[in-house]
Amino acid sequence: MTEADAIEAVDEPGTVASLASDFRSLGIDAGDTLLVHSSLSSLGWVAGGPQAVVDALQEVLTPEGTLVMPTHSGQFTDPEGWENPPVPDDWIQPIRDEMPPFRPEVTPTRGMGAIAECFRTYPDVLRSEHPSLSFAAWGAGADEVVGGHELDYGLGENSPLARVYDRDGDVLLLGVGHDRNTSLHLAEYRADVEKEHTHSAAPLLRDGERVVVEYEDIEIDSDDFDALGADFESEVGLTEGTVGAATATYGSQPELVEFAVEWFESHR
Repeated sequence: MTEADAIEAVDEPGTVASLASDFRSLGIDAGDTLLVHSSLSSLGWVAGGPQAVVDALQEVLTPEGTLVMPTHSGQFTDPEGWENPPVPDDWIQPIRDEMPPFRPEVTPTRGMGAIAECFRTYPDVLRSEHPSLSFAAWGAGADEVVGGHELDYGLGENSPLARVYDRDGDVLLLGVGHDRNTSLHLAEYRADVEKEHTHSAAPLLRDGERVVVEYEDIEIDSDDFDALGADFESEVGLTEGTVGAATATYGSQPELVEFAVEWFESHR
């Protein structure tokens, strides 16, 4: 969406105040734990862009709440597996040898959108130390959510997704579909279905030195997430509304994960 398109999409500019009002209308409240997946362009024109969205979310949740966003950095994976696009074979080893180490404070997100990229830089935001599957959090439960994020099985039981579940948190899909809903990956780990296990390696900074660390995971797959999400919405339901020009869906993360576990066991 161009800026002209964004202006055409709304009758008046989005502001911190108007966005906060829209979030409250969905049912988001002070003290909640909220995991947000978002698309800035879907909102139409917003005064302040991603900063206004983050400010509005923090205003609604207050410091007693906890705001969480995925801050994944897919560039910190083995280049041999890159497909969109692949790199030449003779680039793979130089990339492995020369990629700077993942550093939570400075490593940019990849494919997470402008709002998550803005959020990770905010004061008092903590970011987990997983090189490719990190999450950032702010508020009363930030350290509980992102602390202890293990490298092995990075979206599983020792991940921020599981900590949001433990806190009876909610999910907000802001202008995006269930194909972006990372909580469904937690259900992939929990479902009693056949899983392909993988091995990965990435450079981290340890005691001031670049160290390549190896870890294990499962092969995750979001191809059926939209179908799963549609079934959840029809059988259980999510709250739907608008935030700016965006369609927003909001609801319980534990309910979604529990439904998804059963759905995967029936459909995969």
